[in-house]
Amino acid sequence: MGSREAAASRRGIGDGHRSCAVHDHQPFLPEVAAGSIEARHAVVPLRRHLRRTEVVSGRATSIDHGSRTVTVRLVDGSTTTIGYDEVVVTAGAVTRVHPVPGVADAAIGLKCIEEAVAIRDAVLTAFDEAASLPPGAARSRRLTVTFIGGGFAGVEGFAEVLSLAHALIRSQPELSRDEVTFHLVDAGDHLLPEVGPRAREWVRRHLERRGALVHLRTTVTSLVGGNVTLSTGETFESGLVVWTAGITANPVIARHTDLPIDDRGLVVVRPDLRVGTVEDPVDHAWAAGDDAAVPDLAREGGAYTVPNAQHAVRQGKRLATNLVATLRGRRPRDYRHRSLGVIATLGLGHGIFQSGPVTITGFPAWVVHRGYHVLAVPTWERKLRVSIGWLGGLVLGRDIASLQTVQQPRAAFREDAGLRRLA
Repeated sequence: MGSREAAASRRGIGDGHRSCAVHDHQPFLPEVAAGSIEARHAVVPLRRHLRRTEVVSGRATSIDHGSRTVTVRLVDGSTTTIGYDEVVVTAGAVTRVHPVPGVADAAIGLKCIEEAVAIRDAVLTAFDEAASLPPGAARSRRLTVTFIGGGFAGVEGFAEVLSLAHALIRSQPELSRDEVTFHLVDAGDHLLPEVGPRAREWVRRHLERRGALVHLRTTVTSLVGGNVTLSTGETFESGLVVWTAGITANPVIARHTDLPIDDRGLVVVRPDLRVGTVEDPVDHAWAAGDDAAVPDLAREGGAYTVPNAQHAVRQGKRLATNLVATLRGRRPRDYRHRSLGVIATLGLGHGIFQSGPVTITGFPAWVVHRGYHVLAVPTWERKLRVSIGWLGGLVLGRDIASLQTVQQPRAAFREDAGLRRLA
């Protein structure tokens, strides 16, 4: 193996969107937002578990496959160029944000671990503050939560945070469930388009029975000042707005590479996950996951695999096996995976699972969800930590301590310094 090839096989670079030395297990983000999983247990530290890999803390800003180089912006703002023999593009997707007035200032996403933690702390802090306020606009705003987007991320996050809110009501007698308002807004005709019609309807009714307000065929036209304005004309104040209205191609991959890109901004790959097409292959380049247009051989009609964790994890394993096989002179195999079904958590003790004609709802589906994802999270160490956390929550109940001040660690110090000057 040549020197550049060896370096390429041992080096991991940031995804171009944000820089970190951890891997988020994104299916756990809704439960992190609800406090059911400790945030640190939903991430895998790369340096600890990839011992033979050089992890570069920085952002990949461009890929020039013609010269076999990646440009990386390091944490100090400087840039460096890394050469390679083989490149694997698995940068993932980013949150799709529509040009709604006020969205950048008022909303938060649910794509990264820090966003999930911030959502949890925001809810805990808001409910704690509301319990000390008299009835009125300020109290109502803190007890109002809005999720925009009714796909899996939106519905799971919404239902988990709703479950957290109900638990908080039980621990804060100053508040009543009637005061808590949860809005779920989606432009489509139904929630969870990945499941069948009857299952979608069951999910909507289930959420409404728990007090949710579901707005279908509705868009958000303004979020200025935290005031949510819907296309129906309805307006209300919301203390927390979570944007989960889909994903889009990573802009670094879509606009800053000479690799072949389709009209969605995704890397064009062959069934064996090598970049290019059978007629026009691109040697020494591979891609998988949400930033790749992977042909779905389990379906007809030229379909592509859907961007979910089930495919991404399996594509990663197939890609690694194929890359090693190619380096050793063997023929790579095509990626083919028939979906095992779809599963979603809907809050503590609630869920839905659908596989073909079989649909399971309620507590059994929730158990299946937890069992599947604890097996899917990378490394046995993380599996054990998550399982112990779940067991602790089952016995001891939810941990409802907010750490929102952690997001501004110097605030108390600055305040103390100012008081000292005034003394």
